[in-house]
Amino acid sequence: MELLGSTLAATYAHPRPTPASFLPAISAMASSYRDCFPHCNLTRSLSLPWGPSTYYKAASNSPALDPYCTRSQRVSESTTLPFVSNRTTLFTRYTPDDWYRSNLTNFQESNTSRHNSERLRIDTSRLMQDKYQQTRKTQADSTQNLGERVNDIGFWKSEITHELDAMIGETNELTDIKKKLERALMETEAPLQVARECLFHREKRMGIDLVHDEVETELLMEVDIILCCQERMKLHLDKAIAQLAANRASQHELEKDLSDKQAAYRIDDKCHHLRNTSDGVSYFRGVERVDATVSVPESWAKLTDDNILRSQSERAASAKLRDDVQNLLVVTANEMWNQFNKVNLAFSSRIAETADAKNKIQIHLSKTLQEIFQTEMTIESIKKAIKDKSAFLKVAQTRLDERTRRPNIELCRDMAQLRLVNEVYEVDDTIQTLQQRLRDAEDTLQSLVHSKATLEHDLAVKANSLYIDQEKCVSMRRSFPSARRLAGFC
Repeated sequence: MELLGSTLAATYAHPRPTPASFLPAISAMASSYRDCFPHCNLTRSLSLPWGPSTYYKAASNSPALDPYCTRSQRVSESTTLPFVSNRTTLFTRYTPDDWYRSNLTNFQESNTSRHNSERLRIDTSRLMQDKYQQTRKTQADSTQNLGERVNDIGFWKSEITHELDAMIGETNELTDIKKKLERALMETEAPLQVARECLFHREKRMGIDLVHDEVETELLMEVDIILCCQERMKLHLDKAIAQLAANRASQHELEKDLSDKQAAYRIDDKCHHLRNTSDGVSYFRGVERVDATVSVPESWAKLTDDNILRSQSERAASAKLRDDVQNLLVVTANEMWNQFNKVNLAFSSRIAETADAKNKIQIHLSKTLQEIFQTEMTIESIKKAIKDKSAFLKVAQTRLDERTRRPNIELCRDMAQLRLVNEVYEVDDTIQTLQQRLRDAEDTLQSLVHSKATLEHDLAVKANSLYIDQEKCVSMRRSFPSARRLAGFC
């Protein structure tokens, strides 16, 4: 570049060595021009067509070209003659170093572009071959996966079919035992009615005979046993109905799952046999973006496995329920028969006890009358003792009242005063004790009188009780359903 105030020979006589980079830093060039022309304002005085002012204005200060700028400043300061040039412009655009560096840059870019193009051609050829192999392998993997899927569906189909047949057989057996249970439940109504009739007739007993005796206990127990047997039968009947519903629900799920598996088997088997040359192969744009799946292999297998496990569980529960119902029929029949015999024995024992009770009541009545007489005598003696203690209490209280009239200092709390006070308390306590004993004796007398009335009344009702137990109840209990009928076999 030509500098202001120097010759061309001076400018290119000492060329600078080529720097490591191809182009100089913008900041270095700008700082060198600003340092070389301190007396010129190029941005304001010149309007060059290629706009050097913009280039230099945007550059930043850099010490890269400081030695040259310093020399140019010395030349500018020593030369005062005006510079005359034949060029049409005052400044050159680039230096020879810029020209060499530009050529080298273009060569390097050309080499880089050719190298990239050659590498792209090689990579593209290899990529097409790799993608072809990858596509074939992907299709083979998909075909293999479809085949495995078809095998999985076939396996689960066979499992569902086997379980479905077993469930249908179990449902039929449970239906039969349910009908037997319903017949046994109907047979329990007659014994229950007989036991309730006996209890109803025994409510007509009078007085003391309306007792919760062994016969009534056994009758109530018989009613409870029959009701309990009925409740257990009804409970197992409800369980059988619910189990039948559960069996049918499991059967429905298995049938639905089997239908789905058959449809899926046909579809996947068709997909497994599709090839690139098969008929019906076409484009379906966007189908890969539509995710209509609702399960994953784990959940898919788990659903069928859960259905089979549920069916197996329901079958096991159904078989256990059938065994429970069969055992229940035998147990309830035995329980009702045993209780029927206990009630009959209790009636026989109660009738004998009632006849013997009439004699014993008379003996107790005689003893009760004697005790009433003695209690009345005791009450009279207590009343006399209370009356006698009243005189002692009056004397003690009179003495205390008189001693309150002692004058002044004579009102002394002496031993006589203390003893009189204690005497009053003791006598009053004695009277209270005797009065309480009198109330107890009177209560005892009332109890004895009540017992006497009860015993007398009981003698009158024994005949009525014997008539009810012998004539009414025992005659009703001469027939009872057989154990076979109670077990539902007839």
